[in-house]
Amino acid sequence: MKQVFGSILMAVGILIAGASGLCSFVFVMSAFGSPSNIKIDLPIIFFVGGIPFVIGLAVFFGGRALVRQAKRDAEKKTPPPSHDAEKTPTVDGPSPG
Repeated sequence: MKQVFGSILMAVGILIAGASGLCSFVFVMSAFGSPSNIKIDLPIIFFVGGIPFVIGLAVFFGGRALVRQAKRDAEKKTPPPSHDAEKTPTVDGPSPG
């Protein structure tokens, strides 16, 4: 269950960070088109677009940590491999000789 929830969080984090990052990028490029307003526009763009971007990254890395933890838990629960080939086969019935 942790792996599914972690994967969902990773997907949501990518969507949030990607959308806000692309939107911020577009507005930064448009701010460079009019250099007279760049000192006013850039702090607003980084504040409005930067906070959701950081939140999206945090959600992504939180989901990634859940997925990794679920994989470690699954590895601990699996029994060690049995070495049936090394065991002496049992013989039914009386022993020869």
